[in-house]
Amino acid sequence: MGIFSFMRDERFVALGFGIATVSCIAAMRVILLHSRDRAEIPPTQPKTQYITQDTEDSLKLSTLNTLLQHYNFSIRDTTLRIVAGRAANDDSAIDDLLWGITRKDYDDRMQSLRALTFALEDNSYRSCLVRALNTPKGYSAIVRSLELCLDDVEHELLDDPLYDEYYLRDIGEQRCLLLVSVLMHHNGVDKFVEANFVEKWLAKQPWGETDEARRKNFALYMDRKKNRITDICLHLRASKAGRKALVRAKLATKSKKPKRDRSANIKVVLEISMANEGDSILETSQIELVPRVNDQSVEEQRLRRRHREAMVLNDGTHSLGRGDIIEREHDSNN
Repeated sequence: MGIFSFMRDERFVALGFGIATVSCIAAMRVILLHSRDRAEIPPTQPKTQYITQDTEDSLKLSTLNTLLQHYNFSIRDTTLRIVAGRAANDDSAIDDLLWGITRKDYDDRMQSLRALTFALEDNSYRSCLVRALNTPKGYSAIVRSLELCLDDVEHELLDDPLYDEYYLRDIGEQRCLLLVSVLMHHNGVDKFVEANFVEKWLAKQPWGETDEARRKNFALYMDRKKNRITDICLHLRASKAGRKALVRAKLATKSKKPKRDRSANIKVVLEISMANEGDSILETSQIELVPRVNDQSVEEQRLRRRHREAMVLNDGTHSLGRGDIIEREHDSNN
């Protein structure tokens, strides 16, 4: 009787209906999720495709021109690399670009310079382009383009050692100097010297009115600044032909190696007395010094040629100082 009466209790009936409802809802959710997962169609992953050399060679110029106008950046970038690779290996294309950088029209010149520098920025085509430009025609064209850059903008006097104006120069001049720097790094400076790079561009920079001012401003420019121009000039200084060209351009002077003058040696006699447990030890030594004679006046060299003797006395109880050195006085008439 107790069990039947408990099952007829309304609270037990309500609890049973609640548990059954929650169980039904959970079971339906599991069934629906399982049905959704089985009915879902996963998207097909695209296969990675690579452009082979045969595919690149089969592309026509009209197709490349269409791809260059594509809205997708990756497609445009890939097309540009294909065009640059073809141009770097095509002698006729290089000749057209060299002809373009020597035009007086600024826009035409910039298009050709932009194409050459774009190919230089890619390591895949740099070596091919360097070989293609390593001709007398290539060096002459680059120097001619730099010569035309002199009239594009007005250049200020290069007399301020604390101000580097290189990055404010015209972009066309910077591109030409990039070509010069890369070719000098790979092939040396002799061919640029033969193409009169120093006379036609470097010497025409506003270094100053007088020869002395030009040499001074050029030396300050090299000492205080670090840019592509100074890097090129360092290559010129390291070459015998480059140094001669700088001298002819009044930007440097001939440097003669001074002969060593044996009479200018300084002899110093040192007498050192050290006390060690009551025993006195006297040591005498003679040192011969060779002074520097560069950048010295005649009077300084005359004073250094005089025979000088000095005596150093120190008992070892303190560090060596100026007061321990006794220098013999000399007659002013000597």
